[in-house]
Amino acid sequence: MNRTVLVTGASRGIGRAAAELFARRGYNVVLGCNRHKRQALAFSEQLNAAGLQTAVLQGDLSQPQEAEALVQGAAELFGSLDVLVNNAGISRTGLFTDFTPAQWREVQAVNLDSVFYCARAAAKLMIPRQAGSIINVSSIWGVTGASCEAAYSASKAAVIGLTKALAKELGPSGIRVNCVAPGVVDTEMNASLGEAVLDGLAEETPLGRIGRPEEIAAAIFFLAGEEASFITGQILGVNGGFLI
Repeated sequence: MNRTVLVTGASRGIGRAAAELFARRGYNVVLGCNRHKRQALAFSEQLNAAGLQTAVLQGDLSQPQEAEALVQGAAELFGSLDVLVNNAGISRTGLFTDFTPAQWREVQAVNLDSVFYCARAAAKLMIPRQAGSIINVSSIWGVTGASCEAAYSASKAAVIGLTKALAKELGPSGIRVNCVAPGVVDTEMNASLGEAVLDGLAEETPLGRIGRPEEIAAAIFFLAGEEASFITGQILGVNGGFLI
């Protein structure tokens, strides 16, 4: 029986690239989405037409009940849940002193709370089987911080801390928990930075360019597979040398 993966935030960017890679490598793929369900459905239909096995589930993962229902639904669709990719996230930029409590809370809820809720739900399914892999998507800014992205940086740094803690707690149950920390990647989220800023970030990157979603997806896929069977609690930087 094919393994099953749930990829959250799978309608675009890194999540979409990861979902496609898993599907083309023989996984049953559940695309998790919230506000972009139409995009996710269209993409799922495209993959299914190519003979791949995918489905779409919608939910606001910042809400514990919806996160639990989505993870449980993913397992029921294909009979199991072997891999969870916590990729859903948002970015809000602005001066720290101008951030409102509501804006701060929104970023933490989507970027951090969703990871906790989904991982908790997945662990309940994986522990009885004594197997499973959870990959959390953080960011280079969660490692080094970014000016005018205090809320985003804090949330992604917390994802790294959560990853390390869960790796220790769930390791005895045969569950591996790792994290990918992408550098600057060509996504819709980063497009809002503008061409000049992106060009500058590319120049700061030793490889001389920004990354592609497919390159981050490849790292996620590696951590999910048997080739990484003795890897847990690690933060894999995929950033073109921007941060060494």
